[in-house]
Amino acid sequence: MRTICLYFQVHQPFRFRRYRFFDIGNDHYYYDDYSNESILHKVAQKCYLPANALMLELIQKHAGQFKIAFSISGIAMEQFKLYAPEVLDSFRKLAETGQVEFLSETYAHSLSSLKGREEFERQVTAHRALIRENFGQEPKVFRNTELVYSDEIGAMVADMGYKAMLTEGAKHVLGWKSPNYLYCNAINPKLKLLLKNFKLSDDIAFRFSNKGWPEYPLTADKFVDWLNQTPEEEEVINLFMDYETFGEHQWKETGIFDFLRALPDSVFRNSPFTFSTPSEVADNLQVISAANVPNPISWADEERDLTAWLGNEMQHEAFEKLYSLGEKVYSTDDDAIKQDFSFLQVSDHFYYMSTKFFSDGEVHSYFNPYDTPYDAFINYMNVLSDFEIRVNAAVQAEVHDDVARLSKIIKEKDEQLEKLEKRLATKVPAKKKSTAAKKSTAAKKSTAAKKSTAAKKSTAAKKSTAAKKKS
Repeated sequence: MRTICLYFQVHQPFRFRRYRFFDIGNDHYYYDDYSNESILHKVAQKCYLPANALMLELIQKHAGQFKIAFSISGIAMEQFKLYAPEVLDSFRKLAETGQVEFLSETYAHSLSSLKGREEFERQVTAHRALIRENFGQEPKVFRNTELVYSDEIGAMVADMGYKAMLTEGAKHVLGWKSPNYLYCNAINPKLKLLLKNFKLSDDIAFRFSNKGWPEYPLTADKFVDWLNQTPEEEEVINLFMDYETFGEHQWKETGIFDFLRALPDSVFRNSPFTFSTPSEVADNLQVISAANVPNPISWADEERDLTAWLGNEMQHEAFEKLYSLGEKVYSTDDDAIKQDFSFLQVSDHFYYMSTKFFSDGEVHSYFNPYDTPYDAFINYMNVLSDFEIRVNAAVQAEVHDDVARLSKIIKEKDEQLEKLEKRLATKVPAKKKSTAAKKSTAAKKSTAAKKSTAAKKSTAAKKSTAAKKKS
């Protein structure tokens, strides 16, 4: 079996408005509704709707043969509901074909897997519920934010019941090994790993429209020829990319939709390859080895590490400050605070603060709504400062409410005790009188008895004296 696994990431962040220093403590609404709605509408028209229509066409044309997979962040699904419900409907139509698998990820497209199990599991659970609600699937495969993975993260995912996970086929991890096999987690081998073939994936996602690229233009037949050149023993080609590749990153005018439309035909006509979902790959192929990943990797930039989000002091400061509030956030019953905490975790906010201006600088600037990383940091920290004020106020209010509840309980107990004491006070004197009466009667009887005895003794004495006188 030789197969292709096509997987697409779908995500749009809730972008913050320009939040000034003087807004702190005065205005608690952080979001740029106009930008969020307008950008989502633009991407929906350029990418999501036409790409989904094409995917549905290909699935119907190649009945049972063409298969794909998506992970859609909870944040993106929330925006679809708000601004473009027709996009969500188009994904539901794909789900109904039975040829599309929806994967689990973190609800907020966050880096919570780096900060501890509790928040990570909370977000994964919330996202899984959304997938179940919208697409009627119970995900069995996990895709962490930006393919972030390590041995420890994989072990957590395995403990949550997932059978497989997607990540990057990074050179510094694989060395001489090929990503075109099925691997497993080094701590818990039950978790299988699908590794992205980054060269072939990036040929489509990044180089497709680059006229300076020696392989330009890229056609479906040329791409399939590259697939055929991989060694026959290599079983799976994992093509993982942003879904926005189609129509947004690579505009329609580049021919990207024509390429996608022609790809399945060329694969079936000119190669031995099939298409499989991640679950099918995990079920049908044998693991060849464990992938040892002691330090987290991702699919971002040339380094394939975390420096896109945590590569400078600004990013670290914002990241640590945010998660330091987690315990307080969940000690409150304020749903708005919990939702804002989730939206603050979106990895894009930290990506905007990146200062990588070398080989990957153009990519970072393309996605960045701020003029500089420092503007992104200042804006985020202003929002975070106001959020912290709200959290602390909510915690104090909770404490005040607890004290008030306890005071009320104590007051009610005191009132009950007072009533009982009054009832006892009315019964105790009656008992005392009764006891005193009994004692008085007994005393009287005792005195009378003593007097009777004395009288008898006196009478007997008198009789004895009289008898003596007679004698």
